[in-house]
Amino acid sequence: MSLDTTDKKILAALQRDGRMSNAELSEKVNLSPSACHRRVQRLEADGYIRNYVALLDARKMNVPTTVFVEITLQGQAEELLDAFEKAVARIPDVLECHLMAGTADYILKVVAENTEDFARIHRQYLSRLPGVAQMQSSFALRTVFKTTALPV
Repeated sequence: MSLDTTDKKILAALQRDGRMSNAELSEKVNLSPSACHRRVQRLEADGYIRNYVALLDARKMNVPTTVFVEITLQGQAEELLDAFEKAVARIPDVLECHLMAGTADYILKVVAENTEDFARIHRQYLSRLPGVAQMQSSFALRTVFKTTALPV
């Protein structure tokens, strides 16, 4: 299925406010409520809309420190990659894990209360990940820009 202009307007509006009512959404995109509802259902069924979530404030949740951890593995064997990925997925403080092209094999986005908390996460989890040859952590000093919205 290809997206038309109205579908893109619906997706953009829902990325800004996923809790808006169908009536509000239909007004924003100039559709009748029933036509808008059918389109949203189709976008959900076709997988364009995966989920609806609440975005929490990291400071209020007491994890204001963001650390990006570059990890280089000892090798590239499929079993090693699988073992690493399964283990890292179980770490509650890791928000994202990306397989990379470049100098590091993976980059992780980790949240922590502070540097001491990150040291605990490092000792308890990161240092025990299978197949790690090298690890480099970079602390974010300030978030300049952050969004969850994809371009539509």
